[in-house]
Amino acid sequence: MSDDPLDDVDRGILHLLQQDARNYSAADIADHVGVTANTVRNRIQRLEEGGIIDGYVPRINYEQAGYQLAVDMICTAPITNRSGLASEALDVDGVVQVRERMTGRRNVTITAIAAESDDLTEIATQLDEIGLTVESEELVKNVHVQPFDNFASNEIEE
Repeated sequence: MSDDPLDDVDRGILHLLQQDARNYSAADIADHVGVTANTVRNRIQRLEEGGIIDGYVPRINYEQAGYQLAVDMICTAPITNRSGLASEALDVDGVVQVRERMTGRRNVTITAIAAESDDLTEIATQLDEIGLTVESEELVKNVHVQPFDNFASNEIEE
């Protein structure tokens, strides 16, 4: 599937699933993208099997959950071990996201959450112990996300 481009129906399905996968039924999506519910189910299955849909995760308001501090830790990993260290970083308590970057330095960004600043220090210490060099820690105020292909959403029937 990854060799074939996504059509407007696929993009519409992805947009709506990212907007609210929990509450949109196949029939709801079908109404928005102009196909049958069965077509939507088949398309979702094909998108999953093709690896385009890689999972479904809730968006969590960490502050409401008692984790007032969210920090992006900008790290450097040896390029030959970048992927392994990025995976290992996910095992550190408090790490919620790891992004690998295609640069020589500052090539791993880790998002960590904590209730107290001492918890962030512990996370940074553990990252250092596995071989990541923490270059900077940047407090995150807000994260704004939009669904995939939002520019095409104007074409989707509302």
